[in-house]
Amino acid sequence: MSGTCVFLPSCSGDFRLIFAINLPATRTPACHARPAGPNRCAGRSCLVEHGCAIMLGIEQAPDGEGLSQAAQELLSLREAVLDHWEATVRAEIKGAAELLGPALTDNLPSLYDNLAEAISPDRPRKTATQHTTAAMSHGSERARLTCFGPEEVLREYQLFRDAIRDVAQAHGMAWPAEVWAGIGHSIEIAACESLREFAATHEALRRRVAAALSHDMRAPLAVIATGAQLIELTDDVEVAKRSADKIRRHATRLESMMGELLDALTVLREELPPLALSSFDIGDLALEVARQFGEHGGGPFTFEGDSVAGHWCAPALRRALENLVSNAVKYGAGGEVRITTSVNRGRLSLSVHNTGPAIPEDRRDRIFGYLFRYGGPGTVGWGIGLPFVRDVAESHGGSVSVDSSDEDGTTFTIDIPVDCRPFVKRTVHCADAVPERQDAGG
Repeated sequence: MSGTCVFLPSCSGDFRLIFAINLPATRTPACHARPAGPNRCAGRSCLVEHGCAIMLGIEQAPDGEGLSQAAQELLSLREAVLDHWEATVRAEIKGAAELLGPALTDNLPSLYDNLAEAISPDRPRKTATQHTTAAMSHGSERARLTCFGPEEVLREYQLFRDAIRDVAQAHGMAWPAEVWAGIGHSIEIAACESLREFAATHEALRRRVAAALSHDMRAPLAVIATGAQLIELTDDVEVAKRSADKIRRHATRLESMMGELLDALTVLREELPPLALSSFDIGDLALEVARQFGEHGGGPFTFEGDSVAGHWCAPALRRALENLVSNAVKYGAGGEVRITTSVNRGRLSLSVHNTGPAIPEDRRDRIFGYLFRYGGPGTVGWGIGLPFVRDVAESHGGSVSVDSSDEDGTTFTIDIPVDCRPFVKRTVHCADAVPERQDAGG
């Protein structure tokens, strides 16, 4: 077997490695020197494949190309804005003080980066939510993992807008009115999308309860009703005792079913078995998956990102990543597939990008639904791969979103805490029960 390496220039003047790897990689103590700049490799580890360096530690913020002056200034304030926002939210929103940092922050850094693009006339993204489901994922996560109501979700967006204003003013930023209007407009749209998905998530839970009540509980209720009628009509003491015993047994069954239903609503997702949590490097897993697909001619691939150790379920994340890469190859029109990892404020972003045709907007909102295949008629697959990815992300206390446009291609991002142990309610000590990779099918 052999490994193929091709270097292509990046926007910062250094080189990225395009690779289809099928030989083991070894670590070197430090990175090769790279030119200074926003994407420089700051002493993080490298991987070497037969003399070809795979650079890690590339920043995942917008690359700077086409960003306006105001956008670049906005990006420079990101950590200050997010710190200010977090402190204000914890002080003002009921229930926020009890949330761990990664859960509170969620995917807000992604929205922030998208704002920078939205206020840049030369970038294709005209609002922070255009082409992406990130705001919807935020609303779903708030519904599933917090005690927030719609008022709290709306308020945190208002505080986000205020945090940008307060920090920008404190740093003497003199942005024109159209920049502030663009920021406000994007945040309003994001809030609306989050609230819509927040409501949809709660509605899905209500339907789940209704389905359980109408289907699973119908049989024991029928037995109880029949037994009560029989007791009312009979004069035979033995018949009445037998009917009473049936009523008692089925009432116990109903009580057990109600407990199971409440447990299910607490966990929210029943599709996955309990997670087998362990500490590992997500970069190693990403490279293994890239190597696996490279061996079968699925490239070319790039891997860009941080070497990040965290606590997750390796088998579940591997299957989820395999599904995303399989989709990227299937719908990527033969172009490059890029796997990216980054960490921000205690959360891991694991992304898979391809350069194929954009996912139509009318399908983007439904793409994580079961049996939905975004490839259209004739697409091979059952349409269960992306729902499985969603289940994996949500079971780790996170979410998955898609960003897709003709200009920038399609990116699926799993956004989860670096240490998911506080957010996972069902764990085991072995990893035998995670299902094999499904044909993603959209």
